[in-house]
Amino acid sequence: MIAALSFYAFAAILIASAVMVVTSRNPVHSVLFLILAFFNAAGLFLIAGAEFLAMILVIVYVGAVAVLFLFVVMMLDIDFAQLREGFQRYAPIGAIIGAILLIELFMVLATWRFAPEAATLRLNPTPAGVTNAEALGRILYTDNIFLFQACGLVLLVAMIGAIVLTLRERPGTRRQSIAEQVARAGTVSVRSVPLGAGLKEIGIARPPAPEEEKPKQVEHHHGHGGHH
Repeated sequence: MIAALSFYAFAAILIASAVMVVTSRNPVHSVLFLILAFFNAAGLFLIAGAEFLAMILVIVYVGAVAVLFLFVVMMLDIDFAQLREGFQRYAPIGAIIGAILLIELFMVLATWRFAPEAATLRLNPTPAGVTNAEALGRILYTDNIFLFQACGLVLLVAMIGAIVLTLRERPGTRRQSIAEQVARAGTVSVRSVPLGAGLKEIGIARPPAPEEEKPKQVEHHHGHGGHH
C-alpha cells in the first residue's frame, strides 16, 4: 500500500514537473523543474528496486548535467525576446519536423512486439546475495570490459579535441613550464617580505606593460600674407 501510494505520488510530480519544463517561460525555472523531475524519477527507480540507476540519475544528471545547464543559462546574457521574434517564421518547418517524428513513433509502436522469452526472464529469480550494483559491475567490468574501455577512449578523444579546438595563443600571457620547475637547482626558501614591497623584493619582475602610443602633434603652418 505504501509502495503504491509512493509510486503514484512520484509519478504525478514527475509528470507535472516535466510539463513545467516545457511550458515555463523562464529558462532558469525550467532547469529547476528538470532537477525536480530527475529526483522523482530516481524515486521511481528506488521503488522498482534499481538503486544503482537511481544513484546514477542523481549523481550524473542532477549533479552534473542539470547544474551545468543552470550555470550556462544564468551566465549567458540571452535576449529571449529576440529569440521569439523568429518563431512564426520557422513554425511551419518545426511543424513538419514534429509531424515526421510523430509518424516515426507511431510506426515504431505499431511494429513493436515483446520478445518470446521476455515473460520468462521476468519470472527468473534474482541470484541470492548479489545486489543490482554488483550485477551491473560484473557485466560492465568483467563481461564487456573491452567495450567499456573503448567508450572511455572515445570520450578521451572528444575531450582532447575540444581542448585543442578552443586553445588559442595569446601574446603576453605567462605559461607554466613544468620542465623548468622540475630542473631547478637548490631548495625552496621562505622569505619574509615587508608589506607593500612588491615582487621586486624577492627578485620577480613582471613583464613590462606595453607602452601607449602618444598622440601625434599637429603643426599649424601660417601663410605668408596672414589674415586681414
